Amino acid sequence: MRYVIFGAGAIGGAIGGRLAEHDHDVVLIARGAHYEALVARGLELRSPDGTVTLKIPTVDDPAELELCDDDVVVLAVKGQDTAAALEALTANAPPELAVVCAQNGVANERAVLRLFANTYAMCVMLPAVHLEPGVVDAYGAPLTGILDLGRYPTGVDHVAERVAADLEASRFSSQAEPAVMRFKYQKLLMNLANAFQAACGDDPGWGDLYARARSEAIACYEAAGINYASDEEDAERRGELMRMRPIDGQRHLGGSSWQSLARGSGSVEADYLNGEIVLLGRLHGVPTPVNALAQRVANRMARERAAPGSVAAADLEAELTDAR
Repeated sequence: MRYVIFGAGAIGGAIGGRLAEHDHDVVLIARGAHYEALVARGLELRSPDGTVTLKIPTVDDPAELELCDDDVVVLAVKGQDTAAALEALTANAPPELAVVCAQNGVANERAVLRLFANTYAMCVMLPAVHLEPGVVDAYGAPLTGILDLGRYPTGVDHVAERVAADLEASRFSSQAEPAVMRFKYQKLLMNLANAFQAACGDDPGWGDLYARARSEAIACYEAAGINYASDEEDAERRGELMRMRPIDGQRHLGGSSWQSLARGSGSVEADYLNGEIVLLGRLHGVPTPVNALAQRVANRMARERAAPGSVAAADLEAELTDAR
């Protein structure tokens, strides 16, 4: 089985790096300066336990690969980049290809399933950062992350079990989980904080906004009849398997949206996190003003190339009041 990591940034780089480190067949797909650095120097994967540099075959387009039914594509791009990734993938991939969505949110699997029958959802708990070309920092210890997966929308098969076993042997905890989307909906509740943390940084005032955004989401889940894992189930699964520890004295700075702003990428995945709740609210008649605020502000900051942590929580509260 060959693993094709489509999007070798923080999550994809950590997954692909650990798999390659443990002698699995891996190919990375990256672009721009990151692609150039990976080809020239290899992947520098840093963790609390040390640094490894891995020379992994890397391409900048799936058209350079001869994809076959025995490959597993781990889709690790941001939600806003899924459509472009799938367009590139379908031009060169067999329809029976296995595609694993190692992504935040709950919309990517549906998009993939339109094109590939063998679609898998992965619940990603992996604190990693990618800010420098060729470098990924993975802050989890003693394990790098927790990566449960199953077929979408439900079920497990030999592919899910094989992928879980390979990850389990590569410094991850991984289980084949038939109801993995329940855990992805729970993870989405956590990811609603991403936009607030990216906008406000260390300002503690955003905590109340996040709590209200989470309450909106739960109301939407209940209105839509969505089954999601409880906080207790989530805590039991995490246990003591992974804790964030500093790397060379540097603590984990921020989540995926914070990193997008820090890199000045011009986009964030808020439409697929807070925006998912806004969509559910509109479909089921549930007000979601706080999630709409988070989505709007995160997108505005990305467009304007604003620095992460440059907005005060009090200003967000004021904007929320003005929008009423």
